[in-house]
Amino acid sequence: MSRQRLLILLAAGGSAALILGAWGFQYIGGMAPCKLCYWQRYGHYLAIVLGGLALWRPYPPVLMLGALGAFSSAVIGAYHSGVERKWWEGPTTCTSGSIEGLSADDLMKQIMEAPLVRCDEIPWEMFGVSMANLNVLASLAVALLWVAALRRA
Repeated sequence: MSRQRLLILLAAGGSAALILGAWGFQYIGGMAPCKLCYWQRYGHYLAIVLGGLALWRPYPPVLMLGALGAFSSAVIGAYHSGVERKWWEGPTTCTSGSIEGLSADDLMKQIMEAPLVRCDEIPWEMFGVSMANLNVLASLAVALLWVAALRRA
């Protein structure tokens, strides 16, 4: 196996491992993902598919798109990290707005339309590092593997 194909396999395998880890937290650990958690997965799904294609035909545009898929997950993860730390607001569909000045009916409507899982709460962390933080680091590592494979093209 060539070094380039090994890098592609590691990159696509890294994305697959991240997805399997996310599914493990979701289905085994019972931690429902928020909207931003789902968004972080999309780039890895793309990278996995492109990894299969690149193992067959390692064209530079395919490798570049694989890197962009993993990098997009890192960018969304960084955004999500900021939302979790309250550095900025997240999408209104996964954080709550102010209740100041709302009537009882408006408040009830806001409660009933509220998502089950909020993006601005940290459901799990280890040593102060959340899953979104870990995704940023892991996704950047996977993107660098794609770039290394691209440089071998």
